Amino acid sequence: MTQISINVDGVNYSDDVEPRTLLVHYLREQVGKTGTVIGCDTSNCGSCTVHLDGQSVKSCSVFAVQADGHEVTTIEGLAVDGQLHPMQQAFHENHALQCGYCTPGMIMQSIDLLNENPSPSEEEVRDGLEGNLCRCTGYQNIVKAVLSQAEGARTPSEAQGAQS
Repeated sequence: MTQISINVDGVNYSDDVEPRTLLVHYLREQVGKTGTVIGCDTSNCGSCTVHLDGQSVKSCSVFAVQADGHEVTTIEGLAVDGQLHPMQQAFHENHALQCGYCTPGMIMQSIDLLNENPSPSEEEVRDGLEGNLCRCTGYQNIVKAVLSQAEGARTPSEAQGAQS
């Protein structure tokens, strides 16, 4: 067992973990952050995406010991005082989900995408989300939601027109 200390969603946690414990399992099983979804366990789907020191990572490809001394933000850590994060709100307003399984990872990756490129084109959004898979939506409304939050955000009709 290895002792780790991680700040998760603004709360410090110190726990003993097996060195082989994946961050996704630590977050879900020891910290109780079940919004971080286990999708494929092979880093192909992106459902488990979280922010590690502000950068998106697939938590099924990171060991919990690698996060020792770092900050992790999960989908649960985005809302503040009951107010959804603007990207969460954009996904809601743009109907950017169906079954919702990929949604936490998509939102986390979308935030990181806009942090790196505040004013992406539709193609850049699609490229930026390519490591996150959705089997339900066809991506149209996901892209629309991200574009609605981009710097100099388009109006909903402009964003929809860019999708056509």
